[in-house]
This record gives sequence, C-alpha cells and structure tokens, in this order.
Amino acid sequence: MIYLYNLINILFTVLEFAIFIRVLLSWVRVDPYNPLVRILYQITEPILAPFRRLIPPASGLDFSPIVAFFALEVLRRVILGLLF
Repeated sequence: MIYLYNLINILFTVLEFAIFIRVLLSWVRVDPYNPLVRILYQITEPILAPFRRLIPPASGLDFSPIVAFFALEVLRRVILGLLF
C-alpha cells in the first residue's frame, strides 16, 4: 500500500512540476513545434483547459495554473487520505 501512496504522490508532483515549467515557458518565446514543448503541452493542457474555461485570462494573465495547483493539491490530499 505504501508503494501506491508513493506512486500517486510522485504523479501529482510531476504534474505540478510540468505546470510550473509551462508557466515559466510562457514568459519566454519557445518553438511550439519543439518535441519537448509539445509533450509538455499534451500533459498539461487536459488539466489547464477546464480551468481556463471557468476563469478566462484577465488583462493577458492566465490564472488557470494557480487554480490547477490548488485543485491538484486538494485532489492529492483526498486520494491519499482515502488510502490511509
């Protein structure tokens, strides 16, 4: 059971890290056809898109990653709490 706990914890950490990297990349000009950038977008877009529909960008600022971080942390705690 501890392995499942650690696996879920690592998956959520990787997702949060990927979102953080995507936020950092949004501040610089990157090639959207770069394979690493495309993989990063494929991983993070399914998580960010629903939040982006709920909270549209304001003044050019996208607040969906902040909401996604909060939602992922709540979901992590609920899932891990159910395991133990």
